[in-house]
Amino acid sequence: MKTWAQLEAGWAATPAPPVGKGTVQVICLRLGDGKHRTVSEAVVTVEGGIEGDRWAKGKERPLDAQVTLMNAAVADLIAHTGKAGYEAGDNLYVDLDLSEAALPVGTRLRLGTALLEVTPEPHTGCKKFRARFGLEAVKWVNAPEHKVLRLRGVNCRVVEGGMVQVGDGVEVSDDEYGPG
Repeated sequence: MKTWAQLEAGWAATPAPPVGKGTVQVICLRLGDGKHRTVSEAVVTVEGGIEGDRWAKGKERPLDAQVTLMNAAVADLIAHTGKAGYEAGDNLYVDLDLSEAALPVGTRLRLGTALLEVTPEPHTGCKKFRARFGLEAVKWVNAPEHKVLRLRGVNCRVVEGGMVQVGDGVEVSDDEYGPG
């Protein structure tokens, strides 16, 4: 597991992510019991989030945490031997600046043909994240100076269903009012 100093040095050496327009790098279905499966494409629905993901099967289904995004470079940075970055437990790993400045709450993102909206629900490292990547990684992504960067990722709700594929563009949408 990486130390704070290793994470800071790695982040400092990482090129800045693109602002406003990037790409989907990995799509991950959270199957439950800590198991994940990557897929090349996924159907996204308003009712179920990402089809096949545990969110739709949960007892509680908070719309403010229907779909999670994480910056792929941060996921790779926190990963260590034996763990893939997508094991962080997010749905979509993107090459995109997820900071509060780049994506204020309410920002809509077009990913493939789906439309998501950034919600105010904070996305922080949980006990599974800690078990996979260590306490230092949790402290690092949640540090006050990193909070505005949203290194742990961002929560979204589905505004408009569609299809998302690895390699699809992800960009800030000018569709402020959604469908209809």
